[in-house]
Amino acid sequence: MESLIDNKKLWDNALNEIELTISKASFGTWFKHTHIIKNEEGVVFISVPNAFVKDWLSNKYHKFIIKALRELDSEIRSIEYVIIKIDDHSKPKDDDTSIKTAHPNDLGLKDLYINKENNLNPKYTFDNYLVGSFNDVAYAATQAIIKNPGMIYNPLFIYGSTGLGKTHLIQAVGNYIKDNYPNKNVFYVTSENFGIDYLNALQNNRPNQFKEKYRRYDLLIMDDVQFFSNKEKFQEELFHLFNNFSENNKQIIFSSDKSPKFIPNLEERLRSRFEGGMIIDISKPDYESRLAILKTKIKLSGVTIDEEVLEYLASIIQDSIRELEGALNSLICQIQTKKRVLSIQEVKLLIKNSTKPKKTISIKDVASIVANYYNIEEKIIYEKTRRKEVVKPRQIIMYILREDFSTSYPYIGQKLGGRDHTTVIHAYEKIKKDIKTDNLLTQEIDQIRSLIYNS
Repeated sequence: MESLIDNKKLWDNALNEIELTISKASFGTWFKHTHIIKNEEGVVFISVPNAFVKDWLSNKYHKFIIKALRELDSEIRSIEYVIIKIDDHSKPKDDDTSIKTAHPNDLGLKDLYINKENNLNPKYTFDNYLVGSFNDVAYAATQAIIKNPGMIYNPLFIYGSTGLGKTHLIQAVGNYIKDNYPNKNVFYVTSENFGIDYLNALQNNRPNQFKEKYRRYDLLIMDDVQFFSNKEKFQEELFHLFNNFSENNKQIIFSSDKSPKFIPNLEERLRSRFEGGMIIDISKPDYESRLAILKTKIKLSGVTIDEEVLEYLASIIQDSIRELEGALNSLICQIQTKKRVLSIQEVKLLIKNSTKPKKTISIKDVASIVANYYNIEEKIIYEKTRRKEVVKPRQIIMYILREDFSTSYPYIGQKLGGRDHTTVIHAYEKIKKDIKTDNLLTQEIDQIRSLIYNS
């Protein structure tokens, strides 16, 4: 029987680490009345007092929590946040055997329980996936796949910045196939966990068991493929698995934060496999889509918020759906706590204090990111070379520094190899003109911006 005392010690030690990384006010607000109620086969179930805390921890502090727990127990692979309403005087006691033996389904949390057989989270469905102009092509591709798995858009490769709903969409395919094709085996895995499985198989001298495990699936969904960058052995194993799926008309779906064309040090044969299917990007949601997301979430919450406030949120938070929903959850929590409508001034102050500030970035940072993106040495950017593979990245650096950060032309030229300011002006105007007609260039710059702002 699992020890609640061990769980309490584990969580107390984790909290000690987490408290060092966030503000005292945030720690007191979001981690009060949280406990580990179960640690089963690497899945830690953390009780939280309400939906607002659950959303905030999963959206804002999940990385801190999983890092702290894994440093204490390397076997921990995932976390589930469980809503258990509890007052100040009903904290679980060490001899509370009902909590010791509780199973997530016994707590009324079946819908939030990740299935260990396929790793799918049941909350990710098409029913609660909002479609807009930013993701409609990706959504349409998934709808074609679920009608005839393995026969169209195989593989499907979806890429885009963090927080745009890629995982939701690809897991929705898995949940639909699982529910409507009971004879098909479905499995979701991150590329990192795929790599861990492979290494464990090698260490235990069971490579064939690893191959058999993955080849028995009819639908394989793999998240965060950019992890395979520079990992030749993992790429080789994925390539052979890829071939097996193709030969047997089995569906495979990938997601990544960038197009396969721009994943550094990816084997050409694997890149070719990716490009042999359908590659679709999910872009940042436009204003109308962001507003629609907010209205949908508000309708589900049952809380009334003025249209002016929703319009403000939609206009101020542009890069991430996850951040947008997190800000809304914080706002709902404040309304519930204060039991009144907040003024637009209060909302602006709340958003200012709760959303991440825009980071400052140096010219060297931008140059490094762009050089890495185009797989060239950073030092070449500063040299007096007119090689085609260097000129374009250098011009893009100049364009972004001017367009996004309002850096002066002379300063850009000075820092990028002592170039004349007229050279910088020419580069800026050229890129500005080219993006109006070159869709691929536009996509590349969007991806570079995502890397800069999320670095």
